[in-house]
Amino acid sequence: MKSIIVLILISVSTILIAASEEPNKEKPMTKEDMKPFHEALAPGLFNACWDLLEKTDRSRDDDNRLINFAHASLFHWKQIGAPINQQRGEWIISHVYAVLGHKEAALYHAENCYELTVKHSFTDFDLAYAYEAMARAYALNGNREKFAEFHSQAVKAMDQISKDGDRKQFAADLDSGNWNGMK
Repeated sequence: MKSIIVLILISVSTILIAASEEPNKEKPMTKEDMKPFHEALAPGLFNACWDLLEKTDRSRDDDNRLINFAHASLFHWKQIGAPINQQRGEWIISHVYAVLGHKEAALYHAENCYELTVKHSFTDFDLAYAYEAMARAYALNGNREKFAEFHSQAVKAMDQISKDGDRKQFAADLDSGNWNGMK
Protein backbone atom coordinates (compact mmCIF):
# COMPACT_ATOMS: atom_id res chain seq x y z
CA MET A 1 0.00 0.00 0.00
CA LYS A 2 2.83 2.37 0.84
CA SER A 3 4.37 1.72 -2.58
CA ILE A 4 1.25 2.96 -4.38
CA ILE A 5 1.25 6.16 -2.34
CA VAL A 6 4.91 6.76 -3.15
CA LEU A 7 4.24 6.02 -6.82
CA ILE A 8 1.36 8.50 -6.87
CA LEU A 9 3.42 11.21 -5.17
CA ILE A 10 6.33 10.74 -7.58
CA SER A 11 4.02 10.80 -10.60
CA VAL A 12 2.17 13.91 -9.45
CA SER A 13 5.43 15.66 -8.56
CA THR A 14 6.90 14.86 -11.97
CA ILE A 15 3.83 16.20 -13.75
CA LEU A 16 3.70 19.35 -11.66
CA ILE A 17 7.39 20.06 -12.17
CA ALA A 18 7.05 19.54 -15.92
CA ALA A 19 4.00 21.78 -16.05
CA SER A 20 5.68 24.55 -14.06
CA GLU A 21 8.64 24.60 -16.45
CA GLU A 22 6.48 25.47 -19.44
CA PRO A 23 6.65 29.14 -20.44
CA ASN A 24 2.86 29.45 -20.71
CA LYS A 25 1.47 28.26 -17.37
CA GLU A 26 -2.09 28.94 -18.51
CA LYS A 27 -1.85 26.29 -21.20
CA PRO A 28 -3.89 23.25 -20.14
CA MET A 29 -2.10 19.95 -19.78
CA THR A 30 -2.44 17.73 -22.82
CA LYS A 31 -3.18 14.04 -22.94
CA GLU A 32 0.50 13.53 -23.69
CA ASP A 33 1.47 15.53 -20.58
CA MET A 34 -0.75 13.25 -18.50
CA LYS A 35 0.52 10.00 -20.02
CA PRO A 36 3.21 9.31 -17.36
CA PHE A 37 0.61 9.85 -14.65
CA HIS A 38 -1.81 7.36 -16.25
CA GLU A 39 1.00 4.88 -16.93
CA ALA A 40 2.00 4.91 -13.27
CA LEU A 41 -1.47 4.83 -11.77
CA ALA A 42 -3.22 2.24 -13.97
CA PRO A 43 -1.09 -0.75 -12.94
CA GLY A 44 -0.29 0.66 -9.51
CA LEU A 45 -3.95 0.90 -8.55
CA PHE A 46 -4.65 -2.55 -10.03
CA ASN A 47 -1.91 -4.01 -7.83
CA ALA A 48 -3.18 -2.05 -4.81
CA CYS A 49 -6.49 -3.88 -5.26
CA TRP A 50 -4.68 -7.17 -4.73
CA ASP A 51 -3.04 -5.86 -1.57
CA LEU A 52 -6.48 -5.02 -0.17
CA LEU A 53 -8.11 -8.23 -1.43
CA GLU A 54 -5.48 -10.27 0.40
CA LYS A 55 -5.91 -8.31 3.63
CA THR A 56 -7.61 -10.60 6.14
CA ASP A 57 -9.04 -7.88 8.37
CA ARG A 58 -10.41 -5.42 5.80
CA SER A 59 -12.53 -2.64 7.22
CA ARG A 60 -15.43 -0.90 5.50
CA ASP A 61 -13.00 1.92 4.64
CA ASP A 62 -10.68 -0.67 3.06
CA ASP A 63 -13.61 -2.04 1.05
CA ASN A 64 -14.48 1.46 -0.15
CA ARG A 65 -10.85 2.09 -1.15
CA LEU A 66 -10.85 -1.27 -2.94
CA ILE A 67 -13.84 -0.24 -5.03
CA ASN A 68 -12.34 3.17 -5.75
CA PHE A 69 -8.93 1.74 -6.66
CA ALA A 70 -10.49 -0.75 -9.09
CA HIS A 71 -12.53 1.93 -10.85
CA ALA A 72 -9.61 4.37 -10.88
CA SER A 73 -7.32 1.74 -12.39
CA LEU A 74 -9.76 1.19 -15.24
CA PHE A 75 -10.14 4.93 -15.74
CA HIS A 76 -6.38 5.37 -16.13
CA TRP A 77 -6.11 2.34 -18.46
CA LYS A 78 -8.83 3.82 -20.65
CA GLN A 79 -6.70 6.93 -21.09
CA ILE A 80 -3.60 5.11 -22.33
CA GLY A 81 -4.19 1.38 -22.56
CA ALA A 82 -5.18 -1.09 -25.19
CA PRO A 83 -8.50 -2.99 -25.15
CA ILE A 84 -6.83 -5.85 -23.26
CA ASN A 85 -6.08 -3.45 -20.39
CA GLN A 86 -9.70 -2.33 -20.35
CA GLN A 87 -10.87 -5.95 -20.32
CA ARG A 88 -8.63 -6.69 -17.34
CA GLY A 89 -9.82 -3.51 -15.65
CA GLU A 90 -13.43 -4.63 -16.00
CA TRP A 91 -12.40 -8.03 -14.63
CA ILE A 92 -10.86 -6.59 -11.45
CA ILE A 93 -13.91 -4.41 -10.85
CA SER A 94 -16.20 -7.43 -11.24
CA HIS A 95 -13.98 -9.49 -8.96
CA VAL A 96 -13.95 -6.79 -6.29
CA TYR A 97 -17.72 -6.51 -6.36
CA ALA A 98 -18.10 -10.29 -6.26
CA VAL A 99 -15.82 -10.53 -3.23
CA LEU A 100 -17.76 -7.75 -1.51
CA GLY A 101 -21.14 -9.32 -2.37
CA HIS A 102 -22.47 -6.57 -4.66
CA LYS A 103 -24.52 -8.74 -7.01
CA GLU A 104 -25.64 -6.32 -9.72
CA ALA A 105 -22.31 -4.51 -9.99
CA ALA A 106 -20.37 -7.78 -10.16
CA LEU A 107 -22.54 -9.03 -13.01
CA TYR A 108 -22.51 -5.69 -14.83
CA HIS A 109 -18.71 -5.54 -14.91
CA ALA A 110 -18.35 -9.26 -15.64
CA GLU A 111 -20.56 -8.71 -18.70
CA ASN A 112 -18.39 -5.74 -19.74
CA CYS A 113 -15.29 -7.92 -19.39
CA TYR A 114 -16.88 -10.75 -21.36
CA GLU A 115 -18.12 -8.42 -24.13
CA LEU A 116 -14.64 -6.95 -24.57
CA THR A 117 -13.22 -10.48 -24.66
CA VAL A 118 -15.60 -11.54 -27.42
CA LYS A 119 -15.31 -8.26 -29.37
CA HIS A 120 -11.51 -8.44 -29.48
CA SER A 121 -11.23 -12.23 -29.69
CA PHE A 122 -9.07 -12.48 -26.58
CA THR A 123 -7.86 -15.96 -25.81
CA ASP A 124 -5.68 -17.79 -23.33
CA PHE A 125 -5.48 -16.33 -19.83
CA ASP A 126 -7.88 -13.48 -20.58
CA LEU A 127 -10.61 -15.70 -22.01
CA ALA A 128 -10.43 -17.99 -18.98
CA TYR A 129 -10.74 -15.05 -16.59
CA ALA A 130 -13.69 -13.61 -18.54
CA TYR A 131 -15.50 -16.93 -18.09
CA GLU A 132 -14.49 -17.00 -14.41
CA ALA A 133 -15.89 -13.50 -13.87
CA MET A 134 -19.22 -14.48 -15.44
CA ALA A 135 -19.38 -17.72 -13.42
CA ARG A 136 -18.56 -15.94 -10.16
CA ALA A 137 -21.09 -13.17 -10.80
CA TYR A 138 -23.83 -15.66 -11.68
CA ALA A 139 -23.00 -17.71 -8.57
CA LEU A 140 -23.34 -14.57 -6.46
CA ASN A 141 -26.68 -13.83 -8.13
CA GLY A 142 -27.92 -17.38 -7.49
CA ASN A 143 -28.26 -18.36 -11.16
CA ARG A 144 -27.14 -21.99 -11.06
CA GLU A 145 -27.71 -22.63 -14.80
CA LYS A 146 -25.60 -19.66 -15.97
CA PHE A 147 -23.00 -20.38 -13.29
CA ALA A 148 -22.63 -23.97 -14.55
CA GLU A 149 -22.37 -22.82 -18.17
CA PHE A 150 -19.64 -20.27 -17.55
CA HIS A 151 -17.76 -22.30 -14.95
CA SER A 152 -17.59 -25.19 -17.43
CA GLN A 153 -16.25 -22.80 -20.08
CA ALA A 154 -13.68 -21.48 -17.60
CA VAL A 155 -12.43 -25.01 -16.91
CA LYS A 156 -12.15 -25.72 -20.65
CA ALA A 157 -10.38 -22.41 -21.26
CA MET A 158 -7.94 -23.20 -18.44
CA ASP A 159 -6.67 -26.17 -20.41
CA GLN A 160 -5.86 -23.81 -23.31
CA ILE A 161 -3.72 -21.38 -21.28
CA SER A 162 -0.30 -21.61 -22.88
CA LYS A 163 2.00 -20.70 -19.98
CA ASP A 164 2.22 -23.24 -17.20
CA GLY A 165 2.52 -20.56 -14.49
CA ASP A 166 -0.53 -18.69 -15.78
CA ARG A 167 -2.51 -21.94 -15.95
CA LYS A 168 -1.55 -22.81 -12.34
CA GLN A 169 -2.46 -19.30 -11.15
CA PHE A 170 -5.81 -19.48 -12.89
CA ALA A 171 -6.53 -22.93 -11.43
CA ALA A 172 -5.77 -21.60 -7.95
CA ASP A 173 -8.00 -18.57 -8.51
CA LEU A 174 -10.80 -20.74 -9.87
CA ASP A 175 -10.62 -22.94 -6.78
CA SER A 176 -10.53 -20.02 -4.34
CA GLY A 177 -13.04 -17.60 -3.00
CA ASN A 178 -16.71 -17.78 -2.23
CA TRP A 179 -18.77 -19.53 -4.89
CA ASN A 180 -21.97 -19.04 -2.90
CA GLY A 181 -22.75 -22.74 -2.65
CA MET A 182 -22.50 -23.36 -6.40
CA LYS A 183 -19.36 -25.51 -6.30
